[in-house]
Amino acid sequence: MFFFFLFAILLIEMADKKKRLRLDDLPDLLTPREVAELLRVSVITIKRWGKQGKLPAIRINKRGDRRYRKEVVLRLLGIDPNKSSSSY
Repeated sequence: MFFFFLFAILLIEMADKKKRLRLDDLPDLLTPREVAELLRVSVITIKRWGKQGKLPAIRINKRGDRRYRKEVVLRLLGIDPNKSSSSY
């Protein structure tokens, strides 16, 4: 029974990930994982691009966690963040 419950939760999470993204729903600061999912690359690639200057990161808190501005990520995708929102 417990495994069935875990499997059901996993299916729900997988379904949530397949929803279409709306630009309005994205937070202003994105985590490396969120950026990686948007760009369909690995988190390591996102961090590497940050070190190369392609995708500048903002460091937050004492641990130095990375966050990326939504506008910068959208420009990297070729989307003008100032235009009206749409889903992708």
